Order: sequence, then structure tokens, then C-alpha cells
Amino acid sequence: MNGTMMQYFEWDLPADASLWRQVSENAQALSDAGITALWLPPAYKDNNGKNGVGYAVYDLYDLGEFDQKGSIPTKYGTKDEYLQAILDCHAAGIAVYGDIVLNHRIGADAKEEVDVYECSGNNRSQITSAKERISAWTRFTFPGRNGKYSDFTWQARHFDGIDWDDNKKRSSIYLIGGKSWENDVDGENGNYDYLMGADLDFGQPDVVDELIRWGKWYMDFTHVDGFRLDAVKHIQSDFYKRWLTEMRTYGRQEYFTVGEYWNGDTGRLLHYLDELDNTLSLFDVPLHYHFFDASKNPDRYDLRMIFDNTLVQQRPMNAVTFVDNHDTQPGQALCSFVEAWFKPLAYALILLREAGYPCVFYGDYYGMPEHSVSPVGRTLSNLLSVRQTHAYGCQHDYFDAQRCIGFTREGLEGRETETGLACVLSSGGDDCKRMYVGSNRSGQKFFDVTRNVGSILSIDNEGYGLFPVRSRSVSVWIPI
Repeated sequence: MNGTMMQYFEWDLPADASLWRQVSENAQALSDAGITALWLPPAYKDNNGKNGVGYAVYDLYDLGEFDQKGSIPTKYGTKDEYLQAILDCHAAGIAVYGDIVLNHRIGADAKEEVDVYECSGNNRSQITSAKERISAWTRFTFPGRNGKYSDFTWQARHFDGIDWDDNKKRSSIYLIGGKSWENDVDGENGNYDYLMGADLDFGQPDVVDELIRWGKWYMDFTHVDGFRLDAVKHIQSDFYKRWLTEMRTYGRQEYFTVGEYWNGDTGRLLHYLDELDNTLSLFDVPLHYHFFDASKNPDRYDLRMIFDNTLVQQRPMNAVTFVDNHDTQPGQALCSFVEAWFKPLAYALILLREAGYPCVFYGDYYGMPEHSVSPVGRTLSNLLSVRQTHAYGCQHDYFDAQRCIGFTREGLEGRETETGLACVLSSGGDDCKRMYVGSNRSGQKFFDVTRNVGSILSIDNEGYGLFPVRSRSVSVWIPI
């Protein structure tokens, strides 16, 4: 069966602690729809408590169990509801990937006086001040948890950077005295080790040891099946190389893992994969930007280039393909939301082709009312169904026109006449494409599951069909 992941959240979900219950209620329906894995949002207590999306990490051991940051549940629910959601997913045949956020901590319990150097925001390698003493929020003692699960506490020596001087009430990027930024990180802003909050110092052995202890606890406690790693470009690559090895050795299983390395340069993604010996996948950010560009500039964009210089083209076994996510949705700093008319085309390109592991976005599947974004709807449901039943076999590409491309799949061996498909996409006017679907299909009838074209067509004696498509749409033809 073709695997299909869903990102089961978006940034602006209601802060009503209901998401874990929703997962439990919808698990079987999602499985029936063709979803085989859910990427769930960060489950641990955020600095913003019940209002926190999960990326402003306060306490990794609090999965909605302790009265901290103003609430017991997280934005998504309680610890027991989270564990039940995972059980219900497993009962429905759905794997669960936990969102792992290890780069930083936010919302310390106490301050410390520390020596720092101020750094340029545009070039963190450039120190712009003499050494100065500041009051920094760097003591994490978790009094609400009171040592349950772990008695490890965090202090200034565990971090290399901070962004707030409480004496002067001033925000800047401060390198803690005696420290240096990690070298093997993304080169944006000169050195992109520092992202936010209190930045962990992965050169400290006790930091690494604690994160390994926590990872083993989290696996034992939750029984997740894999991981989505947040902000990997801000963490030296050898850390996750060791961390993943430790998790897989301890758990005695593969633990599928996908990292978020947000960079539109495929070369940077390939370099990171090489550094980790291709032991994980990455989200195909360059492909997302292709989709965004094509949707915003249909008259200019050349669909023949849609996969050029993308991760799925150059390292297909390590590519998680997606259309949009919580960072690209409206209102976010990385907003690059694909236009609604192009969404069905983009989803056809990630769901029906042989390369890549596709990820469906919650906001596309359910809509985002707070941004007046409607679900992609029936077309997305049909594409998910076709992925499970028909998207198999040898692939033939017809990327031969700027505004109309197509591809076919020949189907499963021995079941060619009941599987396989032909997909045509247009960013311009009505069009059609003659494409090969198999020499054993002479006379077989095909219909368009999207219902954008209502006619039925026949395959000729050579195994070809003339497959039409309407203006600015996609048609997916399958055998009757």
C-alpha cells in the first residue's frame, strides 16, 4: 500500500484542548480515506500554556499532566488523551510521528546573572559589543512537576545564547561568555545556530545525555512510531546523527524520521542528508516553492520545470513532499500559501507519482475558517483514494508543454487493467495529451475521477489514450 502522511494540525486551531480527542474520533475515518500516518503537533508544555502551539518549549516531560504555565492540559489536551489518541491511531492502522523540538527552551522559572556579548542580527558571527553582564532567564527547575520523570534542571551553562536582558528590558541576540556558536549549522544570517529563546549548547555533554534520556523516556511512554524533527538547520548535524542512532538502537526499530530543514536550496538539503548518512528524510521545501510560484504566476511559470532542482528529483528516497504546512499558512512569517486553484494540481503531483512520501496538510483537508480558507474538498479525497487503489506501476512522463503536462502509471503487474491511471494538468486553457497507459488496454474505457471532464474515452490498439483536461485544473483518468 502507498503510504500517506497527514500533518494533523494548523497554527490557529482553537485553544480548547480538544485535538487529541478529535484524533481519536477521526482515526478510523482517516485510515479509510487512505491516511497511513499522522504527524501530531508537539505534545509537551509550551511557555504559553493552553494557548501554545508547542514550539516555545518549556518542559518536555509535561505532556499535559502538570499545572504549569497556567494550565494542566496543553493546547491539544491532556496526557491521557494524547496517549489514548496514539492507541486509537494504532488500532486503525495509522502510525504516529511525534514532533520533536530540542533546539531551545522558553519560559524559564528563574533568572541568572551571566556575561554575554551582543551579536549582529544579520550576522550572528559578528560581535557588536564588549562583554557585559545581563540578567537572563536561564533557570528551568519545573516546580510544578517536582522532579517526576526527571530531576534534571537547566541553567546558563547549558545554553550558548539568549535574547533578553531583564535588567535593561532589552531584546537582542546575546552570545553567552565563554561560548561560541556551533559551526555545522545553516549559513543564513552568518551563522544560524541561534533561533529563539534560550538556545541549547549541544557541545555540552550533559545536554546531549539528557536529551537522549528524554528521547528514550518519550518512546517508552508514548509508543510513537517515528519523529518529525523541528528546526534541524539550527542544530549541529552530528547531534541528530547520534540521537537517532541511540533511539533506533534502544527501540530496536526504524522509527521513520523527517527533519524540517527550511531552505529553498536543494544543495543545502543534500549536504545535510550526506552529513547524516541519509539516515532520515527531509521536507521538500524547494518543491513547495515551485508550487507557490506556479500558483501565483501561471502565465509565466513553465510546468515542465516543476520538479527541477527539488529534493524529490535528486534524492527521492529521502523526500517528504508537501503542498503547504503550518509555517506557510496565512499569518505566518514564512507565509507562501499555494493558491486555491492550484492545490488540486499540486496534490496530484505528490500523491499519484512514484517518488516521494507525501504529506497532506490539515488546513487543506479540513479548511481554516479563521483565514476563510476552504478545504480542497472532494478532489483531494478522490486523489487520496486513487493513490491507494490505482497509483502503481511504471511511470511515463509527458512534460512537453509549458502550461500542460501529464503522466501515467501502468498499474500493478497482473492487475494492470484494474489499476493504473493517467493524469493531466493545465495551468492555461482546455487541453489534451496523448499518453501511453499499457499495451494490454486496447479498447478499455477510462473516466475522470475528478469529474472535471464528464466524458468516457477508449484506449487505442497501441495502448494510448487522448486525455483531456479543463482550463486551470487537473483530470485523473482511471479504468472503468
